[in-house]
Amino acid sequence: MKLHTSRARYSMALVAGVALTLSACGSEDAETDSGSEAAVEVDSESEAAGMVPDAIKEDGKIVVGTDASYAPSEFLDTDGETIIGMDIDLFTAVAAEMGLEVEFQNADFGSIIAGVDGGKYEMGVSSFTINDERKAEVNMVNYFSAGTQWAVAEGNPESVDPDSPCGLTVTVQANTVQDLDDLPPKAEACETDGNPMEILQFDGQDQATAALVSGKADAMLADSPVVSYAITQVEGIEAVGEIYDAAPYGYVIPMDQTELADAIVVALNSLVENGGYEEVLAEWGQGEGAINDFAVNP
Repeated sequence: MKLHTSRARYSMALVAGVALTLSACGSEDAETDSGSEAAVEVDSESEAAGMVPDAIKEDGKIVVGTDASYAPSEFLDTDGETIIGMDIDLFTAVAAEMGLEVEFQNADFGSIIAGVDGGKYEMGVSSFTINDERKAEVNMVNYFSAGTQWAVAEGNPESVDPDSPCGLTVTVQANTVQDLDDLPPKAEACETDGNPMEILQFDGQDQATAALVSGKADAMLADSPVVSYAITQVEGIEAVGEIYDAAPYGYVIPMDQTELADAIVVALNSLVENGGYEEVLAEWGQGEGAINDFAVNP
């Protein structure tokens, strides 16, 4: 679990990204280093470890696809290689409860579920909102709750109203629930009213945030933890409107790996009991998203 404190890293990385014209650190499919600076003790004798299928525990690790552009959940450290974040620390602790180490591989968000289905990754951990479409493809285990939040330049100079975004330029990460479910009906209504909304889609959330910071967009919407964390790290932006459509994040597991999914539920419950779950969320300032009803395909 995460024990180091380095909350300025995201701000430094984002500013550097803007200066370098938004180099897409999180959108390429590449293997990177991962793990927290503090060692996590692997417990091969735990109840959860005994439930892990032999084929997965054979090499002592689990290969996980993640889009490292989504601070504070998963993003690249200032070395441009090491993947850090709340999701990274929490799942590293979950895996340790199952007697496993983790190899995180950086990937485009939209490719991760297909990668899990195709066997490229044994799991996906990347702030996936649980919905029926995803549960039709994979198993999902809930571990956190988040909603949608809008952000604007400080002082809201464009008088952005999330309920009436017509005429605005709005930035979003592609293939998120905000991109696929939230914005399309709003954009259609604006088009009908003759005052269209321009949507800037980016492969990485870091790029979407940078578009707002640099003034290329009037507003941004993303998961509430992403917006709240960005506000604490980057000067010149603020939240606007209320958080809405709260929903659980879920770990992505192959449809045929029900035993692994069950083991993850047991591991999460163990982390709640020993305090590790709360510790990770608190370290990243995300305690409000804690849940205690872990389940497969809730």
